[in-house]
Amino acid sequence: MFTGISLMKLLKPMKTVNMRNILLFLAVLGPGIITANVDNDAGGITTYSLAGAQFGYSLLWLMLPTTVALVVIQEMCARMGVVTGKGLSDLIRESFGVKITFYVMIGLFLTNMGNAVSEFAGIAASLEIFGISKYFSVPLGALLVWLLIVKGSYRVVEKVFLVACMVYIAYPIAAIMAKPEWGQVLRSSFVPTFKPDSTYLMTMIGVVGTTIAPWMQFYQQSAVVEKGVTIDKYAFSRLDVVVGCIIAIVVAVFIVVACASTIHLKGFRIETAADAARALEPLVGHYASSLFAFGLFNASLFAACVLPLSTSYYICEGMGWESGIDKDFRQAPQFFWLFTIIIIMSAGFILIPDMPLILIMFFSQVVNGAVLPFVLIFMLLLVNDKRLMGVYTNGPFFNAVAWVTVSVMILLTSLMTIETVRPGIIQHLMGFLKILH
Repeated sequence: MFTGISLMKLLKPMKTVNMRNILLFLAVLGPGIITANVDNDAGGITTYSLAGAQFGYSLLWLMLPTTVALVVIQEMCARMGVVTGKGLSDLIRESFGVKITFYVMIGLFLTNMGNAVSEFAGIAASLEIFGISKYFSVPLGALLVWLLIVKGSYRVVEKVFLVACMVYIAYPIAAIMAKPEWGQVLRSSFVPTFKPDSTYLMTMIGVVGTTIAPWMQFYQQSAVVEKGVTIDKYAFSRLDVVVGCIIAIVVAVFIVVACASTIHLKGFRIETAADAARALEPLVGHYASSLFAFGLFNASLFAACVLPLSTSYYICEGMGWESGIDKDFRQAPQFFWLFTIIIIMSAGFILIPDMPLILIMFFSQVVNGAVLPFVLIFMLLLVNDKRLMGVYTNGPFFNAVAWVTVSVMILLTSLMTIETVRPGIIQHLMGFLKILH
């Protein structure tokens, strides 16, 4: 956006929209769109479904500032990858030392394990709606994920991921079938509303927090590096980031709209995205319900590929081990063994009877909330280091936007973490604010 170099200079190759520019954009297309859309995973879809079902359209206004925050953070990662040719873990290790990198890696590994478990839970829940047992769907899903990454090349894997992104069209279709009041949707998207209620505040935090997660920054930068994007093509890579972020938020908006215009109006209570899919059937019809459930399956399977992959990327980069989809077990044994172990463990947890999955997801969210502020601060220190970035550091305006974004994210994730560890603390805070008012 606003870096140390001229914005016009960066966007110069895009002034004339011609076939060459289109081909260049298609050549670098991938990392930005894939990373942003994977965040609409089982946990994200559940959060957006609950927001719409519980509070109707009133949280739609959050999507606009969230889009800005997502673009700011992901753009910095892509730029660092292009300029340095290194992943984020690599840069953290080189700039801050092995000890700090080790602790960050441990935190990220724990939170991503919990997230990976939730993705396989999403696969199980979505296909159970169609009458398929988890004892069949989860092992098959795990095998497909493993074969795609271990046996596929980067080009093949990226194409499969881009096709998976296209399947998110299921949610806009489901929302349109729900026949929402589009005028009210438009108003709610631009007019902020606030309710002095702890549940409302927690849902706000959840909506923002589920959109920006630590794994995204590491995967985005690693994918840009492995794709080999050069600085002369960076304007197109930046467009990939912006387009990806916008698509991801638009999908999130349609999920909220679908649930707000049906489940919320009828006063139904839901706890998961799978509950939302079931609730839609008597309200909108079988096709909309099936589309919602199929979207959940696609998102869960998609994220079950990318989350373990991102974990393998950043741990291997942080430890200085070989990594990359284009390599094999002999060239990058730690990379592929890490990926394999994460897949086996996260899928295996789902198949254990009476496994406390809620506890696992709870713990992962606590660690996620604790790690994210550190990652964002490391990123801003790195992207402003002239020895690394040269003339591609942030300019004053973009730094201001970035630091405000980081400050808000730190505040929100801190509140979410505190509330997770000490339930009811936000309720007390809201009560205190009411007294002051």
